[in-house]
Amino acid sequence: MISVAIPILPISPISVATAVQPGNRTVTSSAANEGMSFGDVLTQQLDKLSAAHARADDLSLKAATGDLQSIQDFTIASTEAQLLTQLTVQIRNRAVEAFNEIMRMQV
Repeated sequence: MISVAIPILPISPISVATAVQPGNRTVTSSAANEGMSFGDVLTQQLDKLSAAHARADDLSLKAATGDLQSIQDFTIASTEAQLLTQLTVQIRNRAVEAFNEIMRMQV
């Protein structure tokens, strides 16, 4: 049996807010430093989700027509789209829970 070592590439880190100053409502992060608002970052991430689904759809069409060279590309793209969708749904669920909790607070 021949064993071949396949290198595993590290996953690049996700930039999260690096500093929150007390009394200040602005968050310092790489996105904030570039002048992007929270809405812009959210829109950008939803665009990435849409692009991931479009790529997975394109590769599935190529697989169905027999034009796909590597099945691994389709598997990776569809798994990435699935995980991004699950992440988006969980973020939405947490936001709805937070909103409902705020609405239950007594003034």
